Amino acid sequence: MRIAIIGAGNVGGALADAATRAGHDVTVVAAHRERADAVAERTKARAADSPADAARDADVVVLAVPAQVAAPVLRSLGDEANRPVVVDVTNPLNDSYSDLTTFGTSVSEQLAAQAPNARIVKAFNTLFASRHGNPTEDGQRLDGFYAGDDLEAKATVARLLESLGYRPIDAGGLRMARSLEEMAFLNITLNARNGWPWQSAVQLVGPTG
Repeated sequence: MRIAIIGAGNVGGALADAATRAGHDVTVVAAHRERADAVAERTKARAADSPADAARDADVVVLAVPAQVAAPVLRSLGDEANRPVVVDVTNPLNDSYSDLTTFGTSVSEQLAAQAPNARIVKAFNTLFASRHGNPTEDGQRLDGFYAGDDLEAKATVARLLESLGYRPIDAGGLRMARSLEEMAFLNITLNARNGWPWQSAVQLVGPTG
């Protein structure tokens, strides 16, 4: 796939590294070009000057940015947001990390309301950046949950998750993005309160068929 990753922080950089190693064609963009250049050099991706440039020929656009700027970044893509799958990996934590900033909705649903032509899928937000290069535990693939209303877009994201080594788990429609954001909040809170090493992940066990 041709993947545009908007954001070159821990999450964006980790996804860029995992995706290039999986054989995908990756372009990275950041608020500061030197940051994108550094990540691109380290991960064997390419750097772009702007989100619109990165997204122009992409099959998948990953919003690996702070939740509060996801909407303006999506708007900056212009008409490009009508074509690729847009993967929202954000988690809307408040400044003190004590709660989410969304109530009765999710960032993904808010994005969909503002850009109704964009094919938005919530994914990767329940996984810490450190797991993208290590997507298994005790020999078992970690679960990669995703949610969205566009079936074709979800199928694309499922293939991407699988290519990176995760077991794709369809959580349902975009409304379930609320649950995925709460799952991520729980995992973040447990690690912060207990001094865990930020490696934990949610994994379903037992019969699923």
